[in-house]
Amino acid sequence: MVTLQGSNRRSFLRRGAADGGFASPAVAGLAARAARAEDGLRARQAPGNGGYGPPRELTRTDEASGFSQTLRLPEGFDFAVFSVAGAAMGDGGAVPPAHGGLACFATGRRGEWRLVRGHGVRGVPGPAAGKAKHRYDALASGGTTTLAVSWRDGVFALDGSRQSLSGTVASRSGGATPWGSWLACEETVTGTGAGWEAPHGYVFEVAADADEESEPLPLKDMGRFVHGGAAVDPRTGAVYLTEDQASAGFYRFLPNVPGRPAEGGQLQMLKFADEWNRDTRTGRRAGRAAYVEWVDVDEPDPSGAEGDPFAVFDQGWARGAAVFGRLQDCFYADGAVYASSVSGGDEGEGQLWEFRPRGLRGGTLKLVFESPDAALLPFPAGLAVSPAQGLVLCEGVREAPALRGLTREGEVLDLAAHDGAAEWCGAAFSPDGKVLFANLRGRTRGDRAEPGRTVAIWGPWEQGVL
Repeated sequence: MVTLQGSNRRSFLRRGAADGGFASPAVAGLAARAARAEDGLRARQAPGNGGYGPPRELTRTDEASGFSQTLRLPEGFDFAVFSVAGAAMGDGGAVPPAHGGLACFATGRRGEWRLVRGHGVRGVPGPAAGKAKHRYDALASGGTTTLAVSWRDGVFALDGSRQSLSGTVASRSGGATPWGSWLACEETVTGTGAGWEAPHGYVFEVAADADEESEPLPLKDMGRFVHGGAAVDPRTGAVYLTEDQASAGFYRFLPNVPGRPAEGGQLQMLKFADEWNRDTRTGRRAGRAAYVEWVDVDEPDPSGAEGDPFAVFDQGWARGAAVFGRLQDCFYADGAVYASSVSGGDEGEGQLWEFRPRGLRGGTLKLVFESPDAALLPFPAGLAVSPAQGLVLCEGVREAPALRGLTREGEVLDLAAHDGAAEWCGAAFSPDGKVLFANLRGRTRGDRAEPGRTVAIWGPWEQGVL
């Protein structure tokens, strides 16, 4: 049995003040790359492909489904494709489609980990697929799956898989917690008015070490809105939440009991200290920090949310909160929380924001990156920090989607690419830094030619910049 060790709530609270998470120098690569683009220079390829050499083509087949995947990887690297949409899982159900966010958790045993993966299934209300024991909405097929995996001496294995959350809609994204769980975020506010059995637009917690399917408890104090990602400050237990709308808020949830979000708390929205309703989407200058504070959201689960997706946002707006362009990814690094806006900036090509807390009342907000041109600098659909403090970018382009590395100097390298249309997402390294996991999203309703699937990539990371 795989269990999560060394990452429970009690140890999280003891070590929180000393645990800085990943170091933020990795983010400097985005700023350096943006500066080159502003000077009219295309992103420079890292010499020698960052120390990894030119890519070459490899094909691997998932035995469970028969699906073959071809990737272009640097010399010396290998990969496995597994958990393909439609394949049988260990609990008797089938792997859901629309692979999304992902986190990798330690188990206390060398080379063995657990993955929790989101599935952004939308569709229309209807009999849900799968064999769930506990389903939040009997007409919804979204949720999460938990995979037990191992990698020893260059041999990868999928040791088990099961549904771990069922009955959600569009829960493709989320975020890992320091106490060993995944916060699954619904990217919709649909509900009974649209024919579903339950309201949607919530966050659900999934314990990575659980061997049974989680009871689907909506964390209503975290708000009912079009959720993006989630990140936790390990020092305080505060949960930061993004909103994936054209006019979006940046939220903070202060739990009544740190490490136990199900026991409720206070939802808040970010406000600039010196200005009401600051519009951050355009006209911002990178590198300049501004003082910000938080305003309470009195009704995080308003009754009219299904008919008005801005029902939560408007409460913060009425108290002077700021507005952002579509916020998606959110992660914690070295005492700060980073949130990506995929539509912000003067060119509408993306921004990366840094919030650095100062106590619980406020802190500073800084624009650390803005994409000046999609042709020069396409903003990534996802980010992962490498063990050597580089960045792995999931490029959200329709043609030739790729995983790319980014050095602190803003140079890019080719890490993994394929010729299909499936978008890369959910990149995450194993706790020992030896294996990179990533999802290829695939079609929402399942497409045999382009199904959702997960890949594990390993090789001589130490010979290059990642």
